[in-house]
Amino acid sequence: MTYRVLIIEHETDAGLGFFGEWLTGAGVTPEVVRPFLGEELPDGTLPHGLIVLGGSASAWDDEAYPWLPGIRDLIRRSVEASVPTLGICLGAQLMTLALGGRVERGAAGLEIGLRRIAPLPAAADDLLMGRLPAEPKVVHYHQDAMTALPEGSVPLATGDPYPNQAYRFGERAWAVQFHPEASPEVFADWMTVTGASLTAAGHDPRALDADVAAAGAELDATWRPFAEAFAAVVRDAPRHVREHRETARNR
Repeated sequence: MTYRVLIIEHETDAGLGFFGEWLTGAGVTPEVVRPFLGEELPDGTLPHGLIVLGGSASAWDDEAYPWLPGIRDLIRRSVEASVPTLGICLGAQLMTLALGGRVERGAAGLEIGLRRIAPLPAAADDLLMGRLPAEPKVVHYHQDAMTALPEGSVPLATGDPYPNQAYRFGERAWAVQFHPEASPEVFADWMTVTGASLTAAGHDPRALDADVAAAGAELDATWRPFAEAFAAVVRDAPRHVREHRETARNR
């Protein structure tokens, strides 16, 4: 059986990164859809899994990015159908809005570069987060923040200055504010594209790039199991999705 994971990409330099190899190696097939290029989101049969990637948009800015309502609806439908779903950075913020939480411009400003997060007690038994080290390194690049999580969410990781770094909703939906998919090569591209504006804002793109490059092997070792665990949930999910649909028909 082919397990399809739909990948929603928001811009050309914010792709799958590490995750392309990791997911394929773990037995699932990524299928990328790029709404910003006019590609259509599915409006019927849902995939076996869904990953919504990051991007420079604000999750509420439907006027400038008119495909965002469709993505929020897809996330909502996928979560309701027990489709394994992962939102990354902007994807996490879109999930938060789709499920009734709140996202706002971050009061502490831009969070960027190599940082550490702190897993919370619930992460120990989580299918994706359960194998993390005590203070895993992550790659950040965001200025909006999840300021109120959807009701019923399980917080999985926190950090400074933004406390809502990861959560689970139900059994098969996860949101992470950071970029587990970002390889050093991907981050270097981001520094090339936005380096001038970062410098003007008082950041040092070269230092940020060097920090992420030096941590490449550690990022691989930390986040490869996370991606492989998501793939395992996808492979196990079709049975659960069928059960969900059967229950819905019998209501």
